[in-house]
Amino acid sequence: MSSPTQSRAFSATRRRIDTKTLVSGAMLTGIAYIVMMASKLMPSVMFLDFDFKDVIICIGGFTFGPTMAAVISVLVAFLELIFISTTGPIGFVMNALATCSFCCTASFLYKKLHTKRGAVAGLACGVVCLVAVMLLWNYLITPLYMTQWSRQDVAALLPTLFLPFNLAKGGMNMAATLLIYPPVVAALRKAGVVPPSQSVQGKKFSVGFLLFALALLATFVLFALVLAGVI
Repeated sequence: MSSPTQSRAFSATRRRIDTKTLVSGAMLTGIAYIVMMASKLMPSVMFLDFDFKDVIICIGGFTFGPTMAAVISVLVAFLELIFISTTGPIGFVMNALATCSFCCTASFLYKKLHTKRGAVAGLACGVVCLVAVMLLWNYLITPLYMTQWSRQDVAALLPTLFLPFNLAKGGMNMAATLLIYPPVVAALRKAGVVPPSQSVQGKKFSVGFLLFALALLATFVLFALVLAGVI
């Protein structure tokens, strides 16, 4: 049995960890909201906006687990509903579903396979899940607030608009997360917010991995610009 002194020390340590996690979650929520606002300046595709807040939320999920990703996703969607949304509760649901499907899937798989390959596989599965979920929910919900469109109109747009848009959005967020997560988590470890990595692989800098992420980002950015009619 542990002594009372050991129990008190364990409780104090756990409270410090919980406090750091809460503060980090609040900080990431604020940053994600700011990134979402800044993303509004990007070219859109019809009524669909590219949004990079998922990058910040994925960093939270990779660092603290998929539950944190889900909480931040809902909080940011709620803040958007309160302050800037023009689509009301329907937009809130769609935003939360889109972000959770991508970030929670990626975070869950990365937690199971905590390597660079696990990050790539988790994010790729997140993109697939995002596309599948949003195809279904756009078909079901879009006619409810875009009343000038029938369900048949929306069905015709699934392969030509919703699929390529969500693929481009998910691909850009995947590539950006691969680029940004390593330096961010290194800074968090240095600050003592998260424990040091136990993975030797995670400590090695890989030029090949960096070039892969950059090429992936460039590809999906060009794809998004084509969809938006910029090029």
